[in-house]
Amino acid sequence: LFIAGSIIYLKTALPNVGEAPDLTIESTPERLARGEYLANTVALCTDCHSKRNWDYYAGPSHPETRGAGGEMFNQELGFPGSYSAKNITPFRLKNWTDGEIFRAITSGVSKDGSALFPVMPYLNYGQMDEEDIYSIIAYIRSLPEHENVMPASSSDFPVNIFINTMPQKPNFKKRPSKSDQIAYGEYMYNVAACNECHTPIDEQGMKIPGMDFAGGFKFILPKGGTVRSSNLTPHETGLKNWTTEQFVARFKMYKDSAYVNPKVEPGKFNTVMPWLRYAEMDSTDLAAMFAYLQTVEPIDNTVERFTADD
Repeated sequence: LFIAGSIIYLKTALPNVGEAPDLTIESTPERLARGEYLANTVALCTDCHSKRNWDYYAGPSHPETRGAGGEMFNQELGFPGSYSAKNITPFRLKNWTDGEIFRAITSGVSKDGSALFPVMPYLNYGQMDEEDIYSIIAYIRSLPEHENVMPASSSDFPVNIFINTMPQKPNFKKRPSKSDQIAYGEYMYNVAACNECHTPIDEQGMKIPGMDFAGGFKFILPKGGTVRSSNLTPHETGLKNWTTEQFVARFKMYKDSAYVNPKVEPGKFNTVMPWLRYAEMDSTDLAAMFAYLQTVEPIDNTVERFTADD
């Protein structure tokens, strides 16, 4: 009876993050510009929610599918279910209120009240400045309409029961001034949700305590092989010997006019890191993120970047 009652509670009383707020977001030039920068370059909303071409290095997204939906995160990639990045153009969102979009981004609850699996890092987005969320919403409202319907998402047992415990009420934070470089870098690092990919998880999908930023998160590549995220801590096995200039240049090399993105043969080294998108980030933002990373706890963790399939 206790187990049955607990399951009923989880399935009916949760998620409990409150109603969608009553919002009408004004679309201003400032918000559109800020939203375009965040959605395309930092939070990367339009990277997951577009088709990516895994024939090329870093899986660049097709610009003509921007926001139309695309990425599938399923059992073949190691997920406890099948989760689709939905169409976020006006074709799908025209019947959503601004408040419903806001709640989905920051709390992980869809229009119909169902819980979203945190492959979309809404726990990070719920710590952003509300004005930045308004800007993202204003921008995605401006995307060209694409008539594309993605498959419904579903969770395997027991995640289909516990998924309702995942959404949380947001804890918004004001965006720090750029003059406070470390605080601003931490803020932008959170927006980019870097820690979600650069912290390893255990077999239950939980972050391993004491391993924040240390890398080693496994990604099964769509074309074969497994790639692992890098150690971002200021340890010898991470970024200790890097300079700010080297860190920024590592991103900006993909924006160089001489750079030609190579094709990658199936089963050969590739990465899920969307370098071509991050290369568009402002250099001062990248420098601030590096400054913040230099303040975190150094962790000894040598990462084997890639292993081919047997």
